[in-house]
Amino acid sequence: MWTGGVGFYAARPAAGWRRGVAARGYLLTVGQFGDLLAQEMYRTPATDFDPAPVLAAGAVRLGPGRYETVVHAGTHDGIPVLTFTSPWNPETVALRRPSARYLTMIGAGLRESHGWDLDRVVEYLRALPGIAGHWHEADLRGALLGGTGLEPS
Repeated sequence: MWTGGVGFYAARPAAGWRRGVAARGYLLTVGQFGDLLAQEMYRTPATDFDPAPVLAAGAVRLGPGRYETVVHAGTHDGIPVLTFTSPWNPETVALRRPSARYLTMIGAGLRESHGWDLDRVVEYLRALPGIAGHWHEADLRGALLGGTGLEPS
């Protein structure tokens, strides 16, 4: 459990939110994607996911919970980029401050996948909804360094 807010992909960001996201992609078979999707939805793992409706509509809601909306976020080298996210409207969701542990994990992923240094990671994260206004820059930097015991603002 992350014990705080978590990030979700917003296909239609709220007014004033940055567009685009730093992400890492994985080349999965349709069956692998279906299996991962089922696990994230707390369902029995399955490999029978059909991407055709998502590719046609841009997004398909498979259920009411988090990670139950599949989005076609674009293409990369001619391959469809799919992700799953919450169906919630970003304009109406109460944002929660992410935990230091969660930020440490996100920061490590950004450094590993994009080669960013700490300053670049801090610059990227500090403006994101849920972090902006909830974390002082020095505390965010400390969390990204593996935790310093500093509390968020």
